[in-house]
Amino acid sequence: MPFFTASDGTEIAYHLQGEGEPLVVLPGGPMRASAYLGDLGGLVTHRQLVLLDLRGTGHSAVPTDPATYRCDHLVDDVEVLRAHMGLAHMDVLAHSAGGSLAMLYAARHPQRVSRLALVTATPWALGMPATAEDRLAAARLREGEPWFAEAFPAFEAWLAGSGDFDPLFAPFFYGRWDDAAQQHDMRADDESNDEAADIYGSDGAYDPPATRLALSRLSAPVLVLAGGLDGGPRPELARRTADVFPNAEFAVQPGAGHYPWLDDGEWFVQRVVAFLDGSGQGAG
Repeated sequence: MPFFTASDGTEIAYHLQGEGEPLVVLPGGPMRASAYLGDLGGLVTHRQLVLLDLRGTGHSAVPTDPATYRCDHLVDDVEVLRAHMGLAHMDVLAHSAGGSLAMLYAARHPQRVSRLALVTATPWALGMPATAEDRLAAARLREGEPWFAEAFPAFEAWLAGSGDFDPLFAPFFYGRWDDAAQQHDMRADDESNDEAADIYGSDGAYDPPATRLALSRLSAPVLVLAGGLDGGPRPELARRTADVFPNAEFAVQPGAGHYPWLDDGEWFVQRVVAFLDGSGQGAG
C-alpha cells in the first residue's frame, strides 16, 4: 500500500481501490481507520477510491505530537496527499466526522476542491452538532423493530450522560440490523483510535463563523446526503448544512442510517455518481 510523509515527518498510509478518476475519501469515527468504508457499496466500479488512513489509524504511523490529531491540523495531511498524488484539484467524499475535516479543507483550500460529497456528515465545523433530541427523535422511528424495547432505554441513558456506550444500541446507526450491519459494527473497536478521537474536536479545532464565511464563497458543487433514519445528522440538520454552500444539492436516502452504502448500495452509488459526473440528481 502507498504512503506519503506528512509535513511533520509522520508516515501516512492510503489505499487505492479501482481505476479511473481519483476520489479522495476521508473517513469518520472520528479517527477510525478507512477499512470500514469497504468499497462504498460498489462506488469503486465508477471511480478510483483513495481511502486515507488518518494519522494514528489503520496503517498510518502514530505522530510524535498527539495534538496533531486535532481536526484543523489534519487539513495539512489532506493537502500533502493531494500534492503527493500530483492532483491540481480533486473530488472529495467525506463520511460522518470526516465531513468536518472536509469542510475545513475546502475552507482553507477552495481552489483544490472540484466536487465535495458530504455523506451523513456531522457539521461540527459549522457549530451545529447533532443534539440528544435529534438522536432520540430518529431512534423513535425504529419503535417497531424487535430490538427497540431493550435498546432504547440504554440509548436514552447514554445520551443523558448517565450510561456508557452500549453495544445494545448499535442498531440505531444502521438502516437494517442484518448480518452485514452486525459484522460491520463488530469491527468498530479494532479500527478506532480512542485517544485521537478525544483530541479530534478538542478546543481550538473549529472556528464556525470563519468556516461558514469561507464556505459561503466556495464555487465547487457540493452534495449533502443524509440517511432518512439517521440521528446524527438528522435530515433537517443536513439540510441546514447544505444551506451554507452556494452551490449545493441535498438528498435523503430513504431507509438509510449512518452508513447508507450498507443499507442500499445501488441507491447510494447511483446518487453519488450522478453528482460526481454532473449528470443530474439521480435517485431521490
